[in-house]
Amino acid sequence: MGRGVSSGSGQSSLGYLFGDDEAPKPAAEKPTPTPCSTVFISPATQMEHIRGGHSPAGYSRHRDEERGSSGGGGDEIQSSLDAFDIPAKNASIERLRRWRQAALVLNASRRFRYTLDLKKEEEKEQIRRKIRAHAQVIRAAFLFKEAGERERPANSGGMPILPTGGYGIGVEQLTTMTRDHDFSALQEYGGVKGLSSLLKTNLDKGISGDDSDLLRRRSAFGANTYPRRKGRSFWVFLWEAWQDLTLIILMIAAIISLVLGIKTEGIKEGWYDGASIAFAVILVIVVTAVSDYRQSLQFQNLNEEKRNIRLEVIRGGRRVAVSIFDLVVGDIVPIKIGDQIPADGILISGHSLSIDESSMTGESKMVRKDQKAPFLMSGCKVADGYGMMLVTAVGINTEWGLLMASISEDNGEETPLQVRLNGVATFIGIVGLAVAVLVLIVLLARYFTGNTTNPDGSVQFVKGQTSVKAAINGAVKVLTVAVTIVVVAVPEGLPLAVTLTLAYSMRKMMADKALVRRLSACETMGSATTICSDKTGTLTLNEMTVVTAYVGGKKIDPPDNSEQLSPTATNLLIEGIAQNTTGNVFVPETGGAIEVTGSPTEKAILSWGVKLGMIFDDARSKSSILHVFPFNSEKKRGGVAVHAGGSDVHVHWKGAAEIVLASCTSWLDADGNIQAMNDMMNTFKRSIEDMASESLRCVAFAYRLYELEKVPNEEERDSWSLPEDNLVLLAIVGIKDPCRPGVRDAVQLCTKAGVKVRMVTGDNVQTAKAIALECGILDSESSATVPNLIEGKAFRAMSEEERERIAEKISVMGRSSPNDKLLLVQALRRKGHVVAVTGDGTNDAPALHEADIGLAMGIQGTEVAKESSDIIILDDNFASVVKVVRWGRSVYANIQKFIQFQLTVNVAALIINVVAAVSSGNVPLNAVQLLWVNLIMDTLGALALATEPPTDHLMERPPVGRREPLITNIMWRNLLVQALYQVVVLLLLNFGGRSILHLKSETREHADKVKNTFIFNSFVLCQIFNEFNARKPDQKNIFEGITRNRLFIMIIGITVVLQVIIVEFLGKFTSTVKLNWKLWVASVVIAFISWPLAVLGKLIPVPEIPLAEYFQRCCRRKKQKDSVKEVNGDQTGQI
Repeated sequence: MGRGVSSGSGQSSLGYLFGDDEAPKPAAEKPTPTPCSTVFISPATQMEHIRGGHSPAGYSRHRDEERGSSGGGGDEIQSSLDAFDIPAKNASIERLRRWRQAALVLNASRRFRYTLDLKKEEEKEQIRRKIRAHAQVIRAAFLFKEAGERERPANSGGMPILPTGGYGIGVEQLTTMTRDHDFSALQEYGGVKGLSSLLKTNLDKGISGDDSDLLRRRSAFGANTYPRRKGRSFWVFLWEAWQDLTLIILMIAAIISLVLGIKTEGIKEGWYDGASIAFAVILVIVVTAVSDYRQSLQFQNLNEEKRNIRLEVIRGGRRVAVSIFDLVVGDIVPIKIGDQIPADGILISGHSLSIDESSMTGESKMVRKDQKAPFLMSGCKVADGYGMMLVTAVGINTEWGLLMASISEDNGEETPLQVRLNGVATFIGIVGLAVAVLVLIVLLARYFTGNTTNPDGSVQFVKGQTSVKAAINGAVKVLTVAVTIVVVAVPEGLPLAVTLTLAYSMRKMMADKALVRRLSACETMGSATTICSDKTGTLTLNEMTVVTAYVGGKKIDPPDNSEQLSPTATNLLIEGIAQNTTGNVFVPETGGAIEVTGSPTEKAILSWGVKLGMIFDDARSKSSILHVFPFNSEKKRGGVAVHAGGSDVHVHWKGAAEIVLASCTSWLDADGNIQAMNDMMNTFKRSIEDMASESLRCVAFAYRLYELEKVPNEEERDSWSLPEDNLVLLAIVGIKDPCRPGVRDAVQLCTKAGVKVRMVTGDNVQTAKAIALECGILDSESSATVPNLIEGKAFRAMSEEERERIAEKISVMGRSSPNDKLLLVQALRRKGHVVAVTGDGTNDAPALHEADIGLAMGIQGTEVAKESSDIIILDDNFASVVKVVRWGRSVYANIQKFIQFQLTVNVAALIINVVAAVSSGNVPLNAVQLLWVNLIMDTLGALALATEPPTDHLMERPPVGRREPLITNIMWRNLLVQALYQVVVLLLLNFGGRSILHLKSETREHADKVKNTFIFNSFVLCQIFNEFNARKPDQKNIFEGITRNRLFIMIIGITVVLQVIIVEFLGKFTSTVKLNWKLWVASVVIAFISWPLAVLGKLIPVPEIPLAEYFQRCCRRKKQKDSVKEVNGDQTGQI
């Protein structure tokens, strides 16, 4: 098993979860907990999960979803029969190692190519630690050097590094300062302002961003890319395809046969047997390598897409979206919670900014960033707050770039289906090996006892008369046949067919706006029983506009009519809108449309402010920000304290209407006077309910006065909690976000397919209800009652048992926090559901990680959410989520089609050769012919069947059960019908072919050649016709949708053409003779019968209980009866 076993020696990569000093010992030294490996989760994401309320211990208690248990030690006592059963997420290193050790593998380098390399995972961890240590050593050395230089004369130093490219600072100076977090060097350059001047950057407007400027900066400071190892060349795949043990044996046999043939029969005739086997082996190797190389290129392209993060930068005064690879030194980058720091840089300004630096330092604590600690490291995550950064180092000049350049090679990942297929391949391989050994023994025994005859009837081996060369040649031919049976019997291509169909599916899913980050998610989506979806942007368009506004206790119609507002209300609203935002308004100097950027909600509010007369930059310059409380999805509001001049401080709050309203004790009337709330509270609540019933998102604005002398000084301000009581209500607005077109049909399609759609939203319950009715998640008003419709805090307050009891009934959860979403996911999974969850925020990370399939939003999703996800929905559209479900089911269905096709070939080829070998000592299908059959079955068959596009029929059946057997009763029925037909027909031809084909008048040698050629031709054509049957295992119309799969038609065409060439023109190589048209027609008729036979076979009813389970029940009953008999026998003996 070569690499399969050696891979198992890798160490568990749990260092990041416990910190470097507490990384656990290798699995051999320490028992592995129930599935909890962090193999597929990046360190930064793990830390983010922990920050979100998940301890390492919490993750170690993950339920083994494949077994349906709730934890415990079941994993450790699992029987060897279940070695090929791994969970879809977070499989332990021990389980990954176990299946590799249990697999029967002929070509380890190829079989394990797309699985996780456990040894390399350990190497990756060691490299990470080295680079972290490297950073610490550099900083320590710098401090030592700095201390020494203080004692030196000023002129004793070396020559200073001169700046290049027309900039006032060089790349070495920048890199050193940033890498060493050298604050004193930053001060020498004049702080951020001085540094920006040296880099020719305007801190407000950024760089100009024209092509010449970008080119100049890349030349001077480098590009934001890092050297990646080149993908494997075609020659590497060719070399790996050679490593198959059986093919090596066949090549040796071919060489022996070639040498002996030439010596025995001369070079003119003697080279054919050996050369034909060698050519067939080489053809198998080349076709295998080409197929594998194409898959590799597809994965490379998808990996490039994953790395290509889009982010905003400020260039020429406006915010523009660019690729992370296009970032240059001198760029101004806005950063906010959930973002990944795209390059090394210096903080220009920020509010409540906390950075998770665990990906670089290995420490899980959050690091506060301000003017005294302004250095930002590439690859780290923004844990809280927002700010602006100046890029000072990119690409390989950053520690992150150095790290990524060192570990950039993708080591693959095994999926549950791939591992299960390894189990199937192992079982079939053991049977095939046993059969091959039996055939070898029988053929050798018959040969050396003189029971094997030549085509002319003469005995092949006569003791004392046959030469040693001839005897060896005969034995080599027997060995060749036996080894070729192993090639056909051990389906090496079966597990790799999963990789093929996943590669194809992932490429097609990209076109359907879904980027797969984790391969196994494709499969798991086929088993999804419920989808917990966000509302905003997923079920709705995320195109928000303010359509209703209540200001001064009355409805403003139209909502942007500023003439109906008092000057006081207008000024306070504009101040609050302009300062309490992470968005921006850009007014082009040359005129033209105003550009508003930010989240959809921010854009809607800023656009409303502009219509009220807000000039964004002016409004922000009139007051200065003292402290910010960034919008929080738990509290559902965000606040800002601004100094408006004199001793006045205004604390502005904005957020969920009913939550902000609850903190208000007064309101601003139409004349701009503050009034006590009293009875108006109910009036405002009714206004909120009215807007929510129209499916509007309700946002309230409030403020309060605060004394300047009570504001903490700058050192203490970070821990200052903004006052949020005694607020004055300024306005309540209703924001319209229409439902996406087609979302109702998508929800209905899911329901029909047995997938329950649940809406989990932070919006008002009434808004959620209105949207749910519009989308079809709720059937009617009568169904919009508890527990169908529930509020997050009510669900949160329940006990774990109560949550489990009502979780399945919940259709809509309003005013939910990310933690409520996590609790719902956990409750559903405990009830046995396979849960898919959508999320876009940083705090959604735990739920995305906990779910069976985490779906992050590509447009609105933060980098933290994306890293925690399994699939990224690029257009944020729920209809794309449904397409992912279709593709997930398609993956499973395509693999089953391929299994049915391959097992039919296996069973038929094995039985025909075994029966013929045992009875007559000769096999009708020789080594070259079997290799051609193997090529059709493995590589070409996988290409044809594993790339079938999904059909609507897939969504008319329930989800695929994860414990459902791979080979269903329907497949067994189809397989046995076809295999039985082929075996009966071909054995009849083998034993009675001379009379059936009217060949008695021919010489025995020629008649046998024609008969064997006819058997070979009929057998291959049967497989070609059976490929059509395999397309639709449970449907009578096997041609439905065939025109959409051009690859299938092309492969069938190529196979037919090659078969004609083999039979008609390559007889010397394949030991065949030309067939007349009558025999060709007869072959086609025999193969054609498999079509009506398949239709008749599908009329045979099959039991619902899987065959394996049925046999297990029978065995259990037998054991129970035996135990009862033993007990009765003991009792009788005692009497």
